[in-house]
Amino acid sequence: MTQNLALFDFDGTITSTDTFIKFIQFAKGSAKLFIGFALLSPYLILMKLKVYPNWKAKEKVMSFFFGGMSVSEFNRLGASFAKNEIPKYVKDSAMERLKFHKTNEDKIIIVSASFENWISDWAKDHCDLLLATRVEVNENKLTGKIMGANCYGIEKVNRLKEVIDIDEFATIHAYGDSRGDKEMLDLATYANFRSFN
Repeated sequence: MTQNLALFDFDGTITSTDTFIKFIQFAKGSAKLFIGFALLSPYLILMKLKVYPNWKAKEKVMSFFFGGMSVSEFNRLGASFAKNEIPKYVKDSAMERLKFHKTNEDKIIIVSASFENWISDWAKDHCDLLLATRVEVNENKLTGKIMGANCYGIEKVNRLKEVIDIDEFATIHAYGDSRGDKEMLDLATYANFRSFN
């Protein structure tokens, strides 16, 4: 029997919030988060105005908060966040949809622009595969840069095509909530934008 495919964005689709911001708050505290975003606001404003690339702004944020941190400490924080914090932000409707596809024995892939380090421990219980943005590491420390490309927009499709043959699936369901999900939604037989219906 031919298998179906279910593609889920993470932030804003499975969760009710942006977990990047929540992870920074968890790892560094609210005061450091506020100060950091105030200092980085010129880049973030330019990003919102679409005159500064999303991935460059993400690297500025990563460098400020986590540049120089050991990858083992970053992964430890990520695992703790996945266990203790992510469940607070997961939508009931998203869990119901994930369970629906699991019961149907569909292949479930989460495709996220957030970093894999704080999603992976949660995702392993809820999907078959996680594709997410990866951190660059040098001498076991985070550089603050992205390894490869930001898993956003067309890169979501590129990453999918690296690991699966899209044409092998009878039906593709895709779920997203933002511009960064457009190309992934365009792949789908059934594209669900900000909805699980």
